[in-house]
Amino acid sequence: MKKETAITALAALAQDTRLDIFRYLMEIGPEGAAAGKIAEHLEVPAATLSFHLKTLQHAGLILRRRQSQSLIYSANFEAMDGLLRYLTDNCCGGQPELCRPLPELQTKSGD
Repeated sequence: MKKETAITALAALAQDTRLDIFRYLMEIGPEGAAAGKIAEHLEVPAATLSFHLKTLQHAGLILRRRQSQSLIYSANFEAMDGLLRYLTDNCCGGQPELCRPLPELQTKSGD
């Protein structure tokens, strides 16, 4: 991953509503959800949601597909994996064997 791509992704996630949207899409998995369901779950007005979805999509963090009459949004797991790898690439002074692998990290943040 290029530095500019990582900066764009991190900037997109550095906002409350977008972070909530992304975490919700990560939680529900690759099947994703329609914009209306996301708005309802997060109690966000449709226009506000649309703005934030566009930002997340531009950053490459979410994917959009048409399913019948609905637009379905899902987390881009490949992009998230790339971002995590970019952030931890030089972990532990270049000795990755000293670092815990990502799958061993606690998965619930407690909020």
